[in-house]
Amino acid sequence: MSTVLSTASLSAADRMERWHEAVSRTFIPLDVKTLEEDPSPGSIVTYQWGATQVSHVQAGPQEVTRSKRLIARDGKEFVILTVQRRGSAVKEQDGRQCLIQPGDFSVSDSSRVFRKKVRGEFCFTSFQFPRKELRVRDEDLRTLTARAFSGSDGSAALVATYFSSMAREAAGFDDCVGRQAVATGLDLLALLIDERSGRYRPQTPDTAAAMMVRVKDHILRNLSNPDLSPTAIAAAHFISVRYLHKLFQSEGTTAGEWVRMQRLERCRRDLLRSPAQGPGVAAVARRWGFVSPSHFSRVFRAAYGVSPRDWQLHGLSDERRPAE
Repeated sequence: MSTVLSTASLSAADRMERWHEAVSRTFIPLDVKTLEEDPSPGSIVTYQWGATQVSHVQAGPQEVTRSKRLIARDGKEFVILTVQRRGSAVKEQDGRQCLIQPGDFSVSDSSRVFRKKVRGEFCFTSFQFPRKELRVRDEDLRTLTARAFSGSDGSAALVATYFSSMAREAAGFDDCVGRQAVATGLDLLALLIDERSGRYRPQTPDTAAAMMVRVKDHILRNLSNPDLSPTAIAAAHFISVRYLHKLFQSEGTTAGEWVRMQRLERCRRDLLRSPAQGPGVAAVARRWGFVSPSHFSRVFRAAYGVSPRDWQLHGLSDERRPAE
């Protein structure tokens, strides 16, 4: 369910006060200053997934400040990741300043002073979550604040693609799906932070391991779908196909090969347990996502050294039978 706040129905004279109230109530206490004589209408559409808040915001030129006074007043610690969708903004925090363009994402920490200025009409989507849910060191988080990430390469590309996709699909997520999506997003953001701070070590990729668990679970629940391709798997997790391949490469295989072996294993077991007069080979193959009977027979023989039909009729000899 979404919450919608809008100043469109108000007079220009009343919009400033209402907008300041809407911004501070939706996010954290902030000082808001409009940069036009007659403030443009603004709107905020918000979704709540557990402790994470997702907000689509559009309005006119303004400056927003998180001051020491406001930090001392509420003491709340949030990390805010913002995907810029239209317009540009200048953000300042931790002694840095950056220009954020459409398609970029940036990160802010509510426990420290920051300022954001936009000189034209804008639209962005923000993800605000408790600082404690992002399991990284404070000094490492500072490496990301007030920096613009274009998402053109490496871990930044994964984060940009993932959160941009969530921003587009937010209206269709229920609370359960939203929580799961955010959990994966935080894993990817932590990966980026570890990488930028020099702490990421490929031999112990905790964040990649978390993603792999989710990917494999998704595959096993969708093995019967013949369209379960690497592209579809990557899209379902808002990651690139390249990153998906890297995940499976660390285990010495590929995404396509892992899907195929899981399907073959289930076909092998179903055929072994089915009487000869039971479901035919083609029916079992279709049940587990194989469209072409000839292709299925070929890959089954390559994997187990016997045709699917012979396996169904006779199985393997005891000494050759794979462990159940």
